Amino acid sequence: MGAAGEARRCPHCGEQVLASAWICPRCQRRLRFGAGAPAHAAPTLCPLSVDGIIRHPGDGEEWEYTVLVEIQDVQGEILARRVIGVGAMQPGEIRRIALRIEVRVPEMAGLPAPSR
Repeated sequence: MGAAGEARRCPHCGEQVLASAWICPRCQRRLRFGAGAPAHAAPTLCPLSVDGIIRHPGDGEEWEYTVLVEIQDVQGEILARRVIGVGAMQPGEIRRIALRIEVRVPEMAGLPAPSR
């Protein structure tokens, strides 16, 4: 295993995941097998969870939207900026959006997985 924060691609869905991950956070499939493989995803903390709803008011033309995620360090330098999805909403349509930041804490490896 490489340095903390090192990434690789999930062979199942192609998503970028941490090299230390045993299970892909996107497709939930196993990435590694063998001795020491956990029966479930490694325990994580969720220090940030944001849920929201976008509602088109039902009048006027369709709306176009872009879901963008940006990560900055404490000095304000952009570390990553990604478009997660784009689309359009017809009058009266609703979109639910959830953002979760999951942090794997190695010290928690001996504890049972937290409930979600």
